[in-house]
Amino acid sequence: MRLFHLHGDQFEELAALPAKLPEQGFLWLGLGRGEFEVRLAEVQAALQAWTGGQLVDLHVSDLLNHQLPSHFDYTSWYDLMVFRRLAAAPGSAKLFFDEEHGTLASAEKALEAIDTSPVGFALFDRVLLTVHPTDCLVRDYFADKLGKMTPTEGRDLRGSGRMPTSSADLMLRMVNHMVDSYLDLRRLLSKQLTLLQKMLLDQHSHFDDWAMVLASREALHRLEDTCEDQRSAVQEWIDALEEWPDTGDAQSQRERELLRVRSRDVLEHVERVLSHVRRLESSAESAVQMHFSALGHRTNSIMRTLTVLTAIFLPLNLITGIFGMNFDALPLIHSGTGVWIAFALMATVGLALGLVFWRKRYLSSGGR
Repeated sequence: MRLFHLHGDQFEELAALPAKLPEQGFLWLGLGRGEFEVRLAEVQAALQAWTGGQLVDLHVSDLLNHQLPSHFDYTSWYDLMVFRRLAAAPGSAKLFFDEEHGTLASAEKALEAIDTSPVGFALFDRVLLTVHPTDCLVRDYFADKLGKMTPTEGRDLRGSGRMPTSSADLMLRMVNHMVDSYLDLRRLLSKQLTLLQKMLLDQHSHFDDWAMVLASREALHRLEDTCEDQRSAVQEWIDALEEWPDTGDAQSQRERELLRVRSRDVLEHVERVLSHVRRLESSAESAVQMHFSALGHRTNSIMRTLTVLTAIFLPLNLITGIFGMNFDALPLIHSGTGVWIAFALMATVGLALGLVFWRKRYLSSGGR
């Protein structure tokens, strides 16, 4: 468990839970999911002392659920956001030798490296409670970045040049960071799908690992569902933000407008991720269709060649059948040069038919 106090340009990590909220600023309490489950009673007591309210049992179950999709919910004293991160497991970037080369084994490992664990946010007026997966680096990443900022130098994670002004501001920055972290996963998936496409379209490759193709399509479908849930959660947050009561304070109105801008920016990033996932799905479907089209074209070429060869040998078989009849009066049958005349006739017919079929491009790769 890590506890931070943010006030203006000040960022301080606290060693223990305070008995009451500080006079200024807000608190950020970040815990791992297992730690949150163990210390639930302590966290609930602290929230009761700080805000006058606790997490309801249903929301506690949501924060402890490893499989919960992204969604947004609210009560009269706090809002709850569960957001599934899109990330690649550590070390997955080394699965490929470079931007283009890889193996089926590395492609399979790339699919297994996709991580979509949920991160929970309980948003109070002056308290932000975050519940992370055990291996999630978002909390430590933000703690390190915010700790390095000073009032006169340094920039925050989104380049705004200032510390978060509220718990909602910090939550949106963390959500935006998780959406932008899809970049590494996007590169990994693009490499993996590029490898599969090359193998599907390689005429000299006997591709038969259709389980990998099905796994790729299934992984992309899961990512699309995850992104759609993310978009719905952010949109519900934006709708709830519009219903916040107006205090009439100019500073509060300005901060709320900044929250609206940042929320729309997060929604736009989610839309871009969703569009990219759908493009990957379309590309995978197109590769499969092109593979079967190439197989059909290759089969047609082979059948065309065999048909042409059969057409060439049909008249030769006819000539052979004529001279093989059991009649004594056949022409050239008793002549010493008859066999050579027959050979010449058969060669002439075969070459003539071959030339005709070649000019018609029945024997070429671009035959119609």
